[in-house]
Amino acid sequence: MKSFFIGEYEIKIPIIQGGMGVGVSLNGLAAAVANEGGVGVISAAGLGLLYPKFRGDYLEKCIYGLREEIRKAREKTRGVVGINIMVAITNFADMVKTAIEERADVIFAGAGLPLDLPSYLKRGSTTKLVPIVSSSRAAKLICDKWSSNYNYLPDAIVVEGPKAGGHLGFKPEQIESSEFALERLIPQVLEVAQSYSHQKSIPVIAAGGITSGADIARFLDLGAAGVQMGSVFVPTEECDASYNFKKVYIDSNESDVKIIQSPVGLPGRAFDGEFIRSVAEGRERPRSCSFHCIKTCDYTKSPYCIIKALYNAAKGNLKKGYVFAGGNAYLTDKIRSVKEVFEKLKSDYLQLTTDKL
Repeated sequence: MKSFFIGEYEIKIPIIQGGMGVGVSLNGLAAAVANEGGVGVISAAGLGLLYPKFRGDYLEKCIYGLREEIRKAREKTRGVVGINIMVAITNFADMVKTAIEERADVIFAGAGLPLDLPSYLKRGSTTKLVPIVSSSRAAKLICDKWSSNYNYLPDAIVVEGPKAGGHLGFKPEQIESSEFALERLIPQVLEVAQSYSHQKSIPVIAAGGITSGADIARFLDLGAAGVQMGSVFVPTEECDASYNFKKVYIDSNESDVKIIQSPVGLPGRAFDGEFIRSVAEGRERPRSCSFHCIKTCDYTKSPYCIIKALYNAAKGNLKKGYVFAGGNAYLTDKIRSVKEVFEKLKSDYLQLTTDKL
């Protein structure tokens, strides 16, 4: 596989590990991926719950948690480590500032349009900025705004298609439509990136439902510089979630993957389970909220508390939480090491490309 650059950082294996919260992709998984030559990504979502002993309120604990996760990752790897920060979170600005202060290599920002992301860079900042989009329209809007307001263009663009896990930037009726398939979106975003080539080379990264070496080859052939993969790294030894969480991936089949509605205001893809059925019956409505973690969430109208649900699941309490997953996440059959995942992806890719010759 050909390497590519995000700014001055060479990504030797063109694989970005998708950010997965709450508590699924932390320093352990991110460092392991970075050590294999990909980009390891720490999810900034819900970090305050993972550092309960730190003084202060939930938002202050989030900042402390992010600093700790970056520090721990740095102790384990010299590779490229990024932070996934959802635009939808209430403390987006504080988490971005913290990531930049801690000299995270890359910020990946999605679940909303990060139109002001370059405003947080300071003189001497080394952090690269990568928006996550679901359309060429969003990609162009971000490029135009960043260029005109900050004289800055994205260091790469992640294009997340409708087969992704977690929150989706599509209307429910668009998710199964071939018009919005990732194979259609990549050429459209490449055209946007190419229109700025006289100013900057902007790599385009394909994401959503990518699970194999054959998938990687297909999207690299379409012109993508790399791919983002999340679900393939959950059933690994280094993934920071509990064994019970990982086991859901191993034990599930295609019919278990379903589209749900999130309190974030977006549809999401997850494995069906006891908690989701309980939500459907109206038995998980929150009575109060001590987090206010999502800008758009009104707990008095929300069917459940998403941060608690994701945290509980990651810790193995699946009666009180659920597991986000990509469209092909059910294909996994056992827990492997991150190194084994990389070796299989590289082997399958090499075999496919050799056969073409």
